[in-house]
Amino acid sequence: QVRLVESGGGLVQAGGSLRLSCAASGGTFSNYGMGWFRQAPGKERRLVAAISKNDGSTYYSDSAKGRFTISRDNAKNTVYLQMNSLKPEDTAVYLCAARMRVIWDYWGQGTQVTVSS
Repeated sequence: QVRLVESGGGLVQAGGSLRLSCAASGGTFSNYGMGWFRQAPGKERRLVAAISKNDGSTYYSDSAKGRFTISRDNAKNTVYLQMNSLKPEDTAVYLCAARMRVIWDYWGQGTQVTVSS
């Protein structure tokens, strides 16, 4: 059983930056692809960024491209999401997830990000 714990959320003004962290425990971190999702009130949970377990290849949603960067440190069992040029529409709960294959198997509890205008 993999446990994921997010941190780094908070309140920031538009144009600011935040760095989210997700610490994993209970499994072999390098065996998992990792992703960051977000969910705003009344909206669907959507994938923001993902990083593979093998070659470190990345995926970004259109809204994240050019502003967000996902990275992982396998030695620290941690995945990061650097978010720059934040906008009010980025306000959401950000959740970390892990998968061995296609399905996202494990989820964190989430961390709130609020961007004020």
